[in-house]
Amino acid sequence: MADHGNTEYLTATGNDLPAHENTYERFIEITFVGTIHVINLLLGLTVGGVFGRWFTALPIFIIAIIGAIPGLVTGSKTSSYVAFAICFVIFALVAISK
Repeated sequence: MADHGNTEYLTATGNDLPAHENTYERFIEITFVGTIHVINLLLGLTVGGVFGRWFTALPIFIIAIIGAIPGLVTGSKTSSYVAFAICFVIFALVAISK
């Protein structure tokens, strides 16, 4: 359909491709942090609901929130990785001791 025209997207004035790329990168970072946060919350709900240890689940919820905030503000994935590792260790210790 458009084989007859010239492609002017990369040379057009007002091209905001860098802004689109930045928005996409930010979307990917927020999606990653949000996914890890939901996984951490599910680990906490499993510890509390399945194993019946709600006082042990409370630190998981707090760690999940503390891990998500820097990731959402700065876009860094490190805090999400650390929060997931700590929450998973707590979950594993509770599961093993049950």
